[in-house]
Amino acid sequence: MTQTPAVAPPTTPVRRLAEQAFSRAAGAPLIGGNRVELLIDGAAHFDAWADAIAGAGGSVFLENYIIRNDPVGRRFRDLLAERAKAGVTVCVVRDWLGCFGLDGGGFWQPLLDAGGEVRSYNPARFDSPLGWINRDHRKLVVVDGDIAFVSGVCLSAKWLGEPEKGVPPWRDTGVSLRGPAVAELAAAFADVWSQLGEPLPAALLPSPSEPAGDTDVRVIATAPSTAGLFRLDQLIAAMARRRLWLTDAYFVGLPPYVQALRAAALDRVDVRLLVPGASDIPAVARMSRAGYRPLLEAGVRVFEWNGSMLHSKTAVADSRWARVGSSNLNIASWIGNCEIDLAIEDHAFAQALEAQFVHDLENATEIVLTKQKVKKGAKRRVPKSGSGGSSRAAAGALRLAHSVGAALGNQRVLGRAEAGALPWATVLLLALGVVAVQWPRLLAWPLAAGLFALGFSLFARYLRVCRAHPRKPAQTPPETTEPPA
Repeated sequence: MTQTPAVAPPTTPVRRLAEQAFSRAAGAPLIGGNRVELLIDGAAHFDAWADAIAGAGGSVFLENYIIRNDPVGRRFRDLLAERAKAGVTVCVVRDWLGCFGLDGGGFWQPLLDAGGEVRSYNPARFDSPLGWINRDHRKLVVVDGDIAFVSGVCLSAKWLGEPEKGVPPWRDTGVSLRGPAVAELAAAFADVWSQLGEPLPAALLPSPSEPAGDTDVRVIATAPSTAGLFRLDQLIAAMARRRLWLTDAYFVGLPPYVQALRAAALDRVDVRLLVPGASDIPAVARMSRAGYRPLLEAGVRVFEWNGSMLHSKTAVADSRWARVGSSNLNIASWIGNCEIDLAIEDHAFAQALEAQFVHDLENATEIVLTKQKVKKGAKRRVPKSGSGGSSRAAAGALRLAHSVGAALGNQRVLGRAEAGALPWATVLLLALGVVAVQWPRLLAWPLAAGLFALGFSLFARYLRVCRAHPRKPAQTPPETTEPPA
């Protein structure tokens, strides 16, 4: 009897189209055959990192935004130095701004003396006055091309809290990874390393390994101005059908992403956003709260963490797709920084992340627009316009910028809450106009100083480029002798 050929499920073409859309949006292919394990909070990360580094036999690549001169930072510096003495190639990339004033003079000397190498990402330069804006915000460890770690955890004792003072650990999330995708993470590190000096020898870059599991992942190595994760986050918000649960440490959503979340919520998707209640950067917390109202009005549920600091950056959709890494939902991470994230397409992992999200909500307070009757056991808070100087000003500036830009450019219809900022913008602009008429030097001198500084910095950049790429002397063509007639 002739067997009937197996018919592909009707969802296969849709699945293929989705994979194509994800790959193009993120600029990252789907890589199968991996094993991914969830890591919760700093202590679990530090122990896993230390165990992997202690067993390193070939290479250790470490890239992190903040490395402090404290017990945690010194623990890993000494561990890296011990491995370097044993002949392991140790390469460290630290962010110049993130570590500014935090590592002390000579902090890295034990590692350098042992043969390791440390490079700083994007130090301030006179010939690039705005270049400091782009940072290396990654938190990445790759050991022997065999195991890698991606998270939001920095090398700082802050992540462990202060038990003696009753301060709980910071809440953070990351993953360990084995399998073919480790090679992509090593290549992402090598790309940044090559921007700061001599590239890594090709022999140190691993080839894709044999499968270590059955989890599909994408390695999204964001670089300044690439915006791959921003496109992917918007695409996930558009494709989510039942749930989209987000945890973010420094949420300052751009209008296109806010609109994507609103559209999902209005389409009856269960959209939830968990953010810190108390932030280590109060100005960002104020800016986050300034953007609550449009989300709440559309049905997005917003929760504030009640612990010491929520530093996790995760997303999970429909129990099928998840993201874990270093990127926050703001313009700096989406467009300005080097970031590293894993997009994981695995039902079991997504369910585990959803379970963790539900667990986190037990220590969170829901924000509502108006006072409502609250069910027993639930915690809700009505947003208030709290006090605070610089943070309040930053939040107000953000709201003004968004509202004025939309109004002047006629980009979109303003809501009632956004339109309320326009009279303040009117007063500010009229006041600046009066100053310009009555006291023009108050505006002219600062403008002139800025223009002079910009001009000198551009000329310094020109000299730097000329030194790096000297003009080659013109070659005299060889003389030719005409043959006799």
